[in-house]
Amino acid sequence: MLGFGARRLLTALLQPQPQRWPLQPSRDMRLVQFQAPHLAGPRLGLESGNDRGVIDLNAFDSTLPKTMIEFLEQGEATLSVARRALTASLPTLLRSEVTFLPPVTRPDKVVCVGMNYVDHCKEQKVPVPKEPIIFSKFASSIVGPYDEVVLPPESQEVDWEVELAVIIGKKGKHIKATDAMAHVAGFTVAHDVSARDWQMRRNGKQWLLGKTFDTFCPLGPALVTKDSVPDPHNLKICCRVNGEVVQSSSTSQMVFKTEELIAWVSQGRLPDRDAPRCRCIPETSGLSQEGRRSPV
Repeated sequence: MLGFGARRLLTALLQPQPQRWPLQPSRDMRLVQFQAPHLAGPRLGLESGNDRGVIDLNAFDSTLPKTMIEFLEQGEATLSVARRALTASLPTLLRSEVTFLPPVTRPDKVVCVGMNYVDHCKEQKVPVPKEPIIFSKFASSIVGPYDEVVLPPESQEVDWEVELAVIIGKKGKHIKATDAMAHVAGFTVAHDVSARDWQMRRNGKQWLLGKTFDTFCPLGPALVTKDSVPDPHNLKICCRVNGEVVQSSSTSQMVFKTEELIAWVSQGRLPDRDAPRCRCIPETSGLSQEGRRSPV
């Protein structure tokens, strides 16, 4: 749910679909930023096990940075420490004991792609784009995955859309599609909240202001490293409002795949390290649901 004050954020899920080929056994690396009442400041962690308890990486190795930005900047050196922690028998914090922060905070850019699902285009009765439709969100709109989304009094048409977000790990320009994945750190879940009245009818019908009210970009909880995602274009993606599934699709429906989008955007400049590139508009968005706006 979206809401004023006490009302909660709706749930967004991103899950692998059944694979059509055998995979080697591996342990997914799911990096998180979190806070806990008994620990000082934000910390880095790993979701671990079926119960998704949290391993405190900073307790495992006190030399590790405490923010995802610094962690990614150090590349393989810090990732190797996280891998060791994942395979060690370490105590975990209960999810109820921690507050999850966005997996990345204050990135340089949040680059978004509109109308990037074939089924969504069909639903809206619009042609499938021949080129990516790029828009942006302010980094100040980013909040944690379970934080409240504040409904601005200036809008009466706030809607929900679950997204796949690609986290950039290395800068670049004029990147070839064949080289694009070398610039990706991993993937996370994003929630593209929109004020449709501001997006569609105000501000000269420019999308920016309708997309960037404070709290309009929940991220997380986990940054799943790219080596833990065998095929980012074969993921189930869905959204629930008040427990009801309101969006259900697959990243296989994407018009432009990750590699194409990175190549396209990098003609100008690829976002700086750890900038999330939110892309995908799944099958059913709040815009198309007459009489079923997110609760106000």
